[in-house]
Amino acid sequence: MVTDTLPVARDTRVNLLGLTRAQMEAFFAECGEKSFRAQQVMKWIHHHGVCDFEAMTNLSKSLRAKLSERACVRPPEVVSRHDSADGTRKWLVRSIEGGLVESVLIPDGDRATLCVSSQVGCSLDCSFCSTGKQGFERDLTASDIIGQVWLAIDSFDAFQPGKDRVVTNVVMMGMGEPLLNFDAVVSAMDLMMDDLAYGLSKRRVTLSTSGVVPALDKLAEVSCVSLAVSLHAPNDALRNQLVPINKKYPIAELLASAQRYLDAQNDRKRVVTIEYTLIAGVNDQPEHARELAVLLKNFPCKINLIPFNAFPGSSYQRPSGNAVSRFWQVLIDAGFIVTVRTTRGDDISAACGQLVGDVVDRTKRSQRHKAALEGHLEVVEVS
Repeated sequence: MVTDTLPVARDTRVNLLGLTRAQMEAFFAECGEKSFRAQQVMKWIHHHGVCDFEAMTNLSKSLRAKLSERACVRPPEVVSRHDSADGTRKWLVRSIEGGLVESVLIPDGDRATLCVSSQVGCSLDCSFCSTGKQGFERDLTASDIIGQVWLAIDSFDAFQPGKDRVVTNVVMMGMGEPLLNFDAVVSAMDLMMDDLAYGLSKRRVTLSTSGVVPALDKLAEVSCVSLAVSLHAPNDALRNQLVPINKKYPIAELLASAQRYLDAQNDRKRVVTIEYTLIAGVNDQPEHARELAVLLKNFPCKINLIPFNAFPGSSYQRPSGNAVSRFWQVLIDAGFIVTVRTTRGDDISAACGQLVGDVVDRTKRSQRHKAALEGHLEVVEVS
């Protein structure tokens, strides 16, 4: 017997979770309410973790009824949670409009850094990143993005009075290229830094980009967050293979744009974090380090070395400890501030480059990658 199933009506109410202060005030103005109502509701959502308008006790009964008709506070759904032996916690999250992404909280003493995703999949296809091999489905909304912060805090019951702050730092380094989802990412970062929301300083919110130069120039006009550049190679020939967007925006253009971003900030002590994933036999030799030192000689930066984290289907290998040390020493001797990222959460596949979701791949890249792994296509690796 065939039963007709009626489609579920889409909730057309405004999701207040992702609205910035200005957007929230505009919403309340449209509702015929004073701007201070926006401030009250923001505190309920982001300071107290309240999603039910009926629990917002300093709002009138009539306003609560009006809000229930016109708006909602809807965070993304936690599908699963995994805790690492080292204290790292990873969530698989279903975005509000569909698609699964991951976010990761990494505790470190009195700090806890949340790695946040901005897209379902990624369109850039960096060769050393598991996310890129899944292809790309769609951008996340501002509610999806800030919702990952909300969920991380809620996961530890940290909205309760007297609880310590769970998230002290946020890095836009999860699934996706943040600058390709510009408006939603900027709105979410604004909320991260707003005292009515999460009150993080501009130094504790970091956007990482692979090099979308026009969007980075636009970011300089509207934001003051910390900047990280995913470089991973000291020259264009090698970076073209590791980070394909380099063919469109080569290293010189990317560094010039990053310099313009710094120049637009009031703080002249700001530097860019250069992220460099070390891959055995590919970009981890002393000559690569020396070339990198020359490239960045006059660029205000610190360098973060990231030993490659393996994922299924990749032929790349993690470099030896000695290779990492040699690379680090060359840069130290050249006068750079250099850190080596400690691998965290690799027992739950939460380390850098390992994040995966459930992507309906509009690019068909995941199919091509699978075929290549099965031997139907030639896999070209960097030598």
